[in-house]
Amino acid sequence: MESSQSMLANSFGAFLEKKGLKYTAVRRSIYEKVSRLSRHFDADELYEILKKEKSNIARGSVYRTIPLLLESGVIQKSVGNGKGEFFERSSSKGHHDHIICVGCGKVIEYHNGAIEELQMQVCKKYNAELLFHDHKLFVRCASCRR
Repeated sequence: MESSQSMLANSFGAFLEKKGLKYTAVRRSIYEKVSRLSRHFDADELYEILKKEKSNIARGSVYRTIPLLLESGVIQKSVGNGKGEFFERSSSKGHHDHIICVGCGKVIEYHNGAIEELQMQVCKKYNAELLFHDHKLFVRCASCRR
């Protein structure tokens, strides 16, 4: 029986093929590394991880592969402790969005079915296909309001 990991890899490969792109060794290496990460990461961190493993992958390849991983659903946008874009595996916790305290930086992960449904209604109204979204609420938490 095929493992869920190899089924996901085959799914990513099929996604690339549908877009007329090749599932190259570089894309496979990036996919495999991302599929083993269990924390939030940014593109530069992913590149550094691959570089430390003696991978011969260029930074540009990482930056070009991330949008493909997002669109295919392998990863989703997330939050981190920097100003750039952060990502995480979609399968690690399932889809969720983030609430971020602007005072202390606390991050709360949540899922709200009503918000997800409203997004689909907006897309339908404008005849658009939702590929992924990045929903963040910036708040001042109870501790910071005191």
